[in-house]
Amino acid sequence: MNMPILGIIVASPFIAALLLLLVKDKYRSAVRWVSLLGAFVSLCGSVIVAFRYDVAKGGLQLSENYPLVPSLGISVRLAADGWSVSLLLLTGLIIVAGVLATWTLLNREREFFVMLLVLVAGVFGVFVSQDLFVFFLFYEIAVLPMYLLIGIWGSSQAVTQAGPFKFIWKWLDVGGREYAAMKLTLMLLVGSAFILAVIIAMYLASGARTFDMAVLGHTHYSRRLQVIGFPLLWLGFGTLAGVFPFHTWSPDGHASAPTAVSMLHAGVLMKLGAFGVMRIGFMMMPEGAQLWAPIVGLVAVINILYGALSAMSQTDLKYIIAYSSVSHMGVVMLGAATGTTLGWNGAVYQMFAHGVMTGLFFALVGLVYERAHTRAVLRMGGFGARMPVIATFFTLAGLSSLGLPGTAGFVSEFLVFVGSFQGPRMWWTFPAILGAFVTAVYVLRAVRRIFWGEGPSQEFHDLRDARGTELGALVILGGAIIVFGCWPRLVLDFIDRATLDYVPQRVASQVQQPTKQPEPGRLALTEDRPSSTRGPQ
Repeated sequence: MNMPILGIIVASPFIAALLLLLVKDKYRSAVRWVSLLGAFVSLCGSVIVAFRYDVAKGGLQLSENYPLVPSLGISVRLAADGWSVSLLLLTGLIIVAGVLATWTLLNREREFFVMLLVLVAGVFGVFVSQDLFVFFLFYEIAVLPMYLLIGIWGSSQAVTQAGPFKFIWKWLDVGGREYAAMKLTLMLLVGSAFILAVIIAMYLASGARTFDMAVLGHTHYSRRLQVIGFPLLWLGFGTLAGVFPFHTWSPDGHASAPTAVSMLHAGVLMKLGAFGVMRIGFMMMPEGAQLWAPIVGLVAVINILYGALSAMSQTDLKYIIAYSSVSHMGVVMLGAATGTTLGWNGAVYQMFAHGVMTGLFFALVGLVYERAHTRAVLRMGGFGARMPVIATFFTLAGLSSLGLPGTAGFVSEFLVFVGSFQGPRMWWTFPAILGAFVTAVYVLRAVRRIFWGEGPSQEFHDLRDARGTELGALVILGGAIIVFGCWPRLVLDFIDRATLDYVPQRVASQVQQPTKQPEPGRLALTEDRPSSTRGPQ
């Protein structure tokens, strides 16, 4: 009998959260160790999945099925493809590092870790769910705890109230943690309403009385449903992915969230949105995707440039990283819009690389804020002399962000840009590269100003370096940036195997042969390429 490894990965954080409910608040050490154990079991399970997954065979593997509501065709169907393997590894790394980075939390830590573990269980569930209803259920489980995590444990920052509507800003408490939590929740719930409407429409249109994604993916939906349904899925999932102009919740949410929540927020939650657009929108509605691809690509380019320019204009360190995430998620959506093998490989690899990099960034921002008690970049300077380890890892994360060869960020951006140039609209590549140039400007300027400029002023008395569990979190994420930058095949082989199955089908072939259905779980390639075109090895 095979071990239900995917079920273990999803259930471990849930079980750890339940155990925490039995631990009294005064046993703080037990709270931390139970949380770390739940996270570590999921990481170990993700590594086991990577070893057990047969890349040569491809497709969905390690399947598990647990009936939930048989009368409606709802079951907890779990299975992993190449994309799932890479994103499970990412989530496992981020949650372990997040628990370590929050090891010294002293404010209601038991409730905090319960919410954190429930959130990450939902994330794991999304990446392996093969039932569309359960996929949506896990999606909501991953998103909703953010309201409490930010509203209770978050921080507020002063925002200058100016202009004719400044009284509205004051009334809404712009900059406050409650404002950020409510804004995030409301915007994502509106996106979820769009998603649910399309899911129900797909269920009814299929006539199969099942939410099995293999069956729904096999169904050829009407052109009208695809043309209407795809943009709703794109906007619904894209709101979580930071798609312009529905990204505004993200910088406020990042800035107000505590360290571990920022790490998960940017590291994996935003990837749920991009994953949903690709896995549900592009794969199940290829005709609608083909029609809307020019708009998706154009908005992605805007995301890249707008996010980079906004980051360059910020003086708050968290807002710099937050807008940087908006820009980098634009690279993911650009890769998806190209419809090419290289573009899709780059999009999924960008999810992985950006997740690791931004997780490291926010861990470091939390350490700097804890010591300097400010996030104002203009007040900082010369911290590298007092915090050499933090300075080194911050520089490494910055170099990955700007795409330095030898880091994970270079591999993903290289694949997306080449895929974009080979796609039907090669002009997308040029503003995207310009966005990468702007990224290099603000990243290098921030790194120099904070760590390698003039010495720190006398007001900073507690600039101690990273140590203990803090150092462990940095080593895990910093090591991943280097390892997966120098040896991308560790996850790129998995991604490429899935992409060869999933790159969207030509609309022309659908229109000319509407009765010919694609093989379940497999859509014809937009541009058939051998797997040797993966890019950097």
